[in-house]
Amino acid sequence: MRAVKFAGAALAAIVIVIALLLVIGIPSGFLTATIASRVEQASGYRLSIDGTTRISLWPTLNITLNDLTLQDPKDRSGITRVTIDSVQADMSLASVWSGRPDISEIVVTHPVLYQPLLRERLPNADASQKPLALDMDGASIDRVRIVDGEVAFARARDRVDGRISAINADAVMGRDRKVNVAGTARVGEHPTKFDIKATTPAPPIERQTMPVDFAIDMPDVLKSQLAGHAELRLNGAIVMVNGVNGTFGDGAFNGWASVDIASKPLVKVDLDFQRLAIPLSKSPDGAAGQPWSDAPIDVSGLNYVDAQIRISANEAVIGDAHLAPLALDAKLAGGILKLGTANLGAYGGQVSGEVILDATSGAPSFAMHSDLVGVRALPLLQGLAEFDRIDGKMQAKLALRSAGTSQHALMTNMQGTAFVSFQDGAIRGINVAQMIRSLTSGTLSGWQDSEAQSTDLSQLSASFRIDKGQAVTTDLNLIGPLVRVTGTGTIALDTKMMGFRVEPKLVMTTEGQGRASDPIGFGIPVMITGAWSQPRIYPDMAGVLDNPDAAYAKLREMGKGLFGPDGAGLGNILNSFGLGGAAAPGGGNTAGNANPQTQQQGQGQGQNNLLGGQLGEAIGNLIQQGLSGGAGNGAGRSRSLPGGSATPAPQASPAPPTQDPPEAQQDSQPMNDVMRQLFNR
Repeated sequence: MRAVKFAGAALAAIVIVIALLLVIGIPSGFLTATIASRVEQASGYRLSIDGTTRISLWPTLNITLNDLTLQDPKDRSGITRVTIDSVQADMSLASVWSGRPDISEIVVTHPVLYQPLLRERLPNADASQKPLALDMDGASIDRVRIVDGEVAFARARDRVDGRISAINADAVMGRDRKVNVAGTARVGEHPTKFDIKATTPAPPIERQTMPVDFAIDMPDVLKSQLAGHAELRLNGAIVMVNGVNGTFGDGAFNGWASVDIASKPLVKVDLDFQRLAIPLSKSPDGAAGQPWSDAPIDVSGLNYVDAQIRISANEAVIGDAHLAPLALDAKLAGGILKLGTANLGAYGGQVSGEVILDATSGAPSFAMHSDLVGVRALPLLQGLAEFDRIDGKMQAKLALRSAGTSQHALMTNMQGTAFVSFQDGAIRGINVAQMIRSLTSGTLSGWQDSEAQSTDLSQLSASFRIDKGQAVTTDLNLIGPLVRVTGTGTIALDTKMMGFRVEPKLVMTTEGQGRASDPIGFGIPVMITGAWSQPRIYPDMAGVLDNPDAAYAKLREMGKGLFGPDGAGLGNILNSFGLGGAAAPGGGNTAGNANPQTQQQGQGQGQNNLLGGQLGEAIGNLIQQGLSGGAGNGAGRSRSLPGGSATPAPQASPAPPTQDPPEAQQDSQPMNDVMRQLFNR
């Protein structure tokens, strides 16, 4: 009886142990060496298993390996390697007994591929080395899942570390050798979704064609899905992609590509698009007045790949700008990128030029030269820079260079030259003539823009010399049917400030700029200063006080044809202020008409001469305002009037007594009336 009890207890213990083994698994460290040997035999890579290994029989037969490292035995540095937290393989027990394991699923948890970055291609790299060729030895795999994978690119010497993280993929393999890989990842900060379908050839796969269908979604970068078909072939360490065709957004493309991964990657791409759309992020409202960003711009990745790329398109949309045709050639070698175009059509014109970006140093630098001929300015500037103030045919020559790691640094270090000319167009939202009128009553704050207003221009041109972010011009020139503006000034690219001193002139005849005589100006320069998004615009009265002789000479010039015959109306107005010129024979005045008969006719036509009298009175008031304002600030400054003397010349009748200058006025109603007649405002 005691023996029976012992046997029963032993049997119960065995059943309990078997049950526990079925649930928690059988410790199987003795299998580690065998598994590592089989992996190296099949792949050529060394497998190290530093964690536990176990076999579980419930609910299915599965093997779990923990803390694995896979690396090339030829790489003594150990930099290139794959680490895996765990691998679990599920299979049927019957297939194991048959010697042909049928693995239903392999789950790879947190695999990390460490890939070093090289600045130079290794001269002894074997481009014809044999690629990975798996020998499954009769085993089959239905599904492979990757959970939280990563690809880490690093170069410790340059302190560079980039990652493709959060890789979650599911690969399903059918009996007909068709493979479907779908998943998600994060490339830098950009979420990515991919779906790849391929048909794998029978081993060995080297030099055999593998048809591949792909679809990639990267909404932060591409905005549209990139989908297509290609034929993939492995030739040693070179991955050849031929017969590429597909769609990007609503445009089709075709071409080829190749990648040499023997050492430093060499990428070659040649793609032709029917329509290529490259979106650009729009600036938020108010960004024009914000300072340049000091956020670092990292282009160091250009040092670790070489490339030869050609992109062509029948039509290209960059931001909101439409270009047709497009042909770009790019070459990247040793961290220096050269991007050029010789045949870029843009809104009825042509663009050519080259950009060189040098990323070899800590502070990347760039240089560019570009020519634009006959390009319509409004759609181009609006599409690329959200600038919609100027329309017309644009011609430009740019030669610029700079260096820096942020927008602010690049603008601060900008150097070079620029010439820009606009012809047969308009300045939109601004009426220069009305701005001149408004300046007679006060300072303007910001551009006086309105969708209903514009200033037609025959030509607007300026050349700039740029040094340390300061763009200086001495030949600003605007020619329009009714206005002409010349000036000089500086645009501070680094601080988004501007300072211009311009001289606006009005063309007081419908003959326009083509007449023989020069346009007539007020003789009062205008200052445009402050932030370029909201500058202050005001008359430079100090400029008049610096040279009053020239100012009054300009007024006399304006009298010709505007203030009655030979400026009689202007002479009367100047006399009313005690500002008449020297006496002329016969009691006349050089500011008026020396012919008494003509003078009498002018007096008899007072009603028909209101235009000259009103405008003269308004300009006189404006000058008096300047004189009054300048008297307080420059009491010690002497003034002289052209053609006049300290004491009036003897007249037939007593000269009117000298009066104090009238008080400064805020506005001039006569000027307002005249401007309405001149410009229909």
